[in-house]
Amino acid sequence: MDAAAFLHYLAALPDYRQQIVHVERIPRQDATPGELESPLHPGLQTCLESLGISALYSHQAKAVNAIFGGKNVIIATPSASGKTLCYHLATLDALLRERNSRALYIFPTKALAQDQLRSLKQIARPLSSRVTAYPGGVVSPDAIAVFDGDTPQNERAKIRRRASIVLTNPDMLHLGILPHHQSWARLFRNLKYVVIDETHVYRGVFGSHVANVLRRLRRLCSSYGSAPQFICSSATIANPEEHARNIVGLPFAAVVEDGSPHGEKYFAFWNPPFLDEAKTSRRSPNSEAALLMSALVQKGTRSLVFARTRKLTELIYIYTQGQLSPPLADRISPYRAGYLPEDRRRIERQFFDGELLGLVATTALELGINIGDLEATVLTGYPGSIASAWQQAGRSGRSVDGSLSILIAQEGPLDQYLMNNPDFFFSRNFDNAIINPGNPYILKPHLLCAAWEKPLCDEDEDFFGSNTGTMIAELEQEGTLKRYRERWYPIPSIDYPARDVNIRATSAQNYAVIDHREGCLLETVEAAVAFFLIHPGAIYLHQGESYLIKDLDLARHIAWAEPNTADYYTQSMDITALRVTSLIKEKGCHRVKVHFGDVDVTTTVVGFKRKRQLTEEVIGQEPLDLPPQNFPTKALWFDLPQKAMTRIVDAGLDFRGGLHACEHAAIGILPLFALCDRNDIGGVSTAFHPDTGKAQIFIYDAYPGGIGIAEKGFETIAELWQATLKAVGACPCTDGCPSCVQSPKCGNNNQPLDKAAAIVLLKELVA
Repeated sequence: MDAAAFLHYLAALPDYRQQIVHVERIPRQDATPGELESPLHPGLQTCLESLGISALYSHQAKAVNAIFGGKNVIIATPSASGKTLCYHLATLDALLRERNSRALYIFPTKALAQDQLRSLKQIARPLSSRVTAYPGGVVSPDAIAVFDGDTPQNERAKIRRRASIVLTNPDMLHLGILPHHQSWARLFRNLKYVVIDETHVYRGVFGSHVANVLRRLRRLCSSYGSAPQFICSSATIANPEEHARNIVGLPFAAVVEDGSPHGEKYFAFWNPPFLDEAKTSRRSPNSEAALLMSALVQKGTRSLVFARTRKLTELIYIYTQGQLSPPLADRISPYRAGYLPEDRRRIERQFFDGELLGLVATTALELGINIGDLEATVLTGYPGSIASAWQQAGRSGRSVDGSLSILIAQEGPLDQYLMNNPDFFFSRNFDNAIINPGNPYILKPHLLCAAWEKPLCDEDEDFFGSNTGTMIAELEQEGTLKRYRERWYPIPSIDYPARDVNIRATSAQNYAVIDHREGCLLETVEAAVAFFLIHPGAIYLHQGESYLIKDLDLARHIAWAEPNTADYYTQSMDITALRVTSLIKEKGCHRVKVHFGDVDVTTTVVGFKRKRQLTEEVIGQEPLDLPPQNFPTKALWFDLPQKAMTRIVDAGLDFRGGLHACEHAAIGILPLFALCDRNDIGGVSTAFHPDTGKAQIFIYDAYPGGIGIAEKGFETIAELWQATLKAVGACPCTDGCPSCVQSPKCGNNNQPLDKAAAIVLLKELVA
């Protein structure tokens, strides 16, 4: 597409209000070729040439050279740079040279595994008929197979028996392969390569679980006499080598320089216009996304709009449909997790074939599922990390043709900081993928799973870390493990513990959302967020339809819903209390004490707001009576400079309001320095905390046991203060707004807040 012409078209629209605040032109890049130090198997080389691949890009050659040199490798280059070919070449080459060789591919989603199955078979297809030319160099059609929850039962035994390259996901590895390793003895005994695709996705709680699943995998491989190499691919992050090492538990070599070609790309920053003269609220980014999507579809441009939640995916789809004529309205669709697999496959196929011109999707399509060449992507809100933003933007322009990406800012401090500081986004990469596999709430259940797979022993500390002995002792004390001859076994009453461990959640429990009228299951919602999403009175969206939650059965974990035509959506409100349980470390920064330690957090959902669609106007508020949720975690907290407190009092400003505003703004900015979402962290501010005896601001990990985000904030506290001051100081509002110090999740309804006092505090903190 002609991206520059389309941006000019948008700027000429009658209701355009200077939303385009920055345009970055990323020039076309030519390919940089590379050379292999050792030749590929002749059959594979001929196969590549038949596919039109005459040479590898420099990063591909570097990766394959490192793999052939026996190293564990992570390839962290941009979207559409050909990372997949690196591990395909390594595994196929091994299979052609050693018939018994095995490889395990791990993808974060079923859809991505199915898509890569097609890619791998396309490369391998010519190899199935080279018996005469290359004795032994054959890859049969049965040699490559997907093994996941959708695999028919009657095919599973054949896959275990015949497949040389097995494509799966972490869930199936955890639930279906490791607990039944005896059935997979041939795979474990001959496993040469383990491929972990989209490694940057494995962060936070999910990444910490996956890290333990992979340690269980390595432990079983060792017992079968194999020690596979690991090949990881990732979007560009700040710490690829460190992250791969943390995920797998082994040293890695990183390949980060991109040698692939790409077409010219325009990347525009789009800031919704203010709705009032006081500059305290902006037009909804969701309605802006609908405006852009309708304009793209009307121009016949194949485009993909990303939304951050399932609810917003449905809302933007509904808004866009209302702006298109009937023939065009039928050529767009929503796409998100929660849909049935057959519905997702149908939508993917329709989009690939051109029946659909536009999709509104969650991050389910951020990953490399092949939906054809796209010309434009729209990101509704900063997705929480620079890596994810580029991953989403990279879904358009996967060929050498021109493309366009537009980032629509939300009102939060982080999005507005980027709108005012685009150089931060385009010239620097601060994303650090963070996991904590040693979190006892995550490690202990996996140790029980490991014991069920094979009795634990002292040597297992080599796989699970130095806290293994302590965790085993706790499990023994809890009565779930029993020691016998220097080995630990699960007690006889424990059967198949893996099914009780949900690796994508903080809790194994889910709430079922049931259509009261039909009696059918709509979706499931993780228990940790159920009170926020499916409380009584909540509006819950499912496949474009609104449902009103009539009742929440806490005992049976059921939310009863009924269809509803409401023109509003709901937003929960909560209050949080925090208690310090131990200090782990502290430091001085700009003559201010900063602390990091263990805390106990209690959160209670106390009510909800009704907000008008499109305008975001609050039209009602109701209380709720739900039980509190309590969990231990990690937090950072810092003292306040005495000079700042004196200046605030002398100026007649609100000290408590300044603390509260500073807390909100700092939480909003922290994702710049840690690869996390705003919802992964929480905060508390108080003019007097009983555990410290002074005014304090706390920022904590919003997951039991902590996952390392608050610790990253502790390490980068000076940079965090600087960026927070810049964000608050640059905001044009007078008294504070969602772009600087207000929080949509504030349980105190953003009261009190004092922007001027927050600026005084931040200036003294960075002084």
